[in-house]
Amino acid sequence: MPHLSPVLNIMIGAAKDAAKILRRDFYEVEALQVRKKGASDFVTKADLAAEEAIREALKKGRPKYGMVLEEGGEIEGTDNSNRWIVDPLDGTTNFLHSMPQFCISIGLERDREPYAGVVFAPILDELYYAEKGLGAYMNDRRLRVSGRNDLSEALVGTGLPFKGMPGREQALLETERVLKETAGVRRFGSAAYDLCMTASGRLDGYWERGLNAWDVTAGIVIAREAGGQVSTIEDDKGRAHLEKSILASNHDLHADLRKTILGAKA
Repeated sequence: MPHLSPVLNIMIGAAKDAAKILRRDFYEVEALQVRKKGASDFVTKADLAAEEAIREALKKGRPKYGMVLEEGGEIEGTDNSNRWIVDPLDGTTNFLHSMPQFCISIGLERDREPYAGVVFAPILDELYYAEKGLGAYMNDRRLRVSGRNDLSEALVGTGLPFKGMPGREQALLETERVLKETAGVRRFGSAAYDLCMTASGRLDGYWERGLNAWDVTAGIVIAREAGGQVSTIEDDKGRAHLEKSILASNHDLHADLRKTILGAKA
């Protein structure tokens, strides 16, 4: 593993603490006690326990930093220019169905911009991490986005709204547009994992709407440090982790993919 900064060591340690909990319960998923949080959106005991393990590890490592936790909400710190942004279990539905495409996502936001990220898929044993200016890695391998420059050859990831969530018609319309212009569309069920797939070049691009900061902050850093371009779907000026709209790809495909999604391609 490449030399890691102190902040990445803290983040990776926190992710591994949470992974112990999620691995244990993943293999006993039928015995988990589950309560509904919303339409097709579940919180498990494992989710809450993993978040607590992350919170404790991050608090110990950087006690002054603020936090934004998916389940626990926002915790102000004495240093709120630095905020941890945490999703202890991204891909809950996959987890509940014994599918391994779920992950722990820990991002560090500095002055409201994504600065460092760790995404750990514990069942797949894939640890993605990046810090601004230092490159992106999966385990000990340097990551680079794909080199494809023809949209017709591109494989693109997306997410679709759960039952009862807004935006279904728009998502289906955009997916149909992309299907017509590309080699295919994939849905893994985890925004953090989709961004890592884009960073690794397995996907050539990814877009989704309706996300929260904890879904994407870590993955944005990883995708950018792998040479990718990340923006909102609408333009390059917005902050994707705060505006519920994200588009990631290599630089060659970005403009064409945006035009296709928005129905503006000639």
